[in-house]
Amino acid sequence: MDLQKAMMASASGLRAQSVRMRIISENIANQNSVASSPNEDPYRRKIVTFQTEMDRANGVELVRAGKIAFDQKEFSNKYEPGNPAADEAGYVKQSNVNGLVEMMDMRQAQRTYQSNLNALEASRRMATMTLDLLR
Repeated sequence: MDLQKAMMASASGLRAQSVRMRIISENIANQNSVASSPNEDPYRRKIVTFQTEMDRANGVELVRAGKIAFDQKEFSNKYEPGNPAADEAGYVKQSNVNGLVEMMDMRQAQRTYQSNLNALEASRRMATMTLDLLR
């Protein structure tokens, strides 16, 4: 049944966007973290990748969250000579998380999640109407 395939595709999108929102939440929670010592790195931003996979049993292509990668963007430095994590020059490494970028990513993830949810609901309603017609 094609409606079942549509529901499976939408459900896989919901799962993938849930993972993305969780990772974005971690990034936002750690955006103000700093290195704990001069030789260590602070929290590094995580990025979710997506992959498609074919469900051969049902003949539907699904999406799933793939590998969680680390953003290789450089860390910023803040001048805090009194901080125990400061280097010889008095600079402390700060996370490479940009709160504005994370909020835009979160907004996009929420909209994509909502779109998948709407598609799932529409498929469910169509399946229900089909069953009602067959009674």
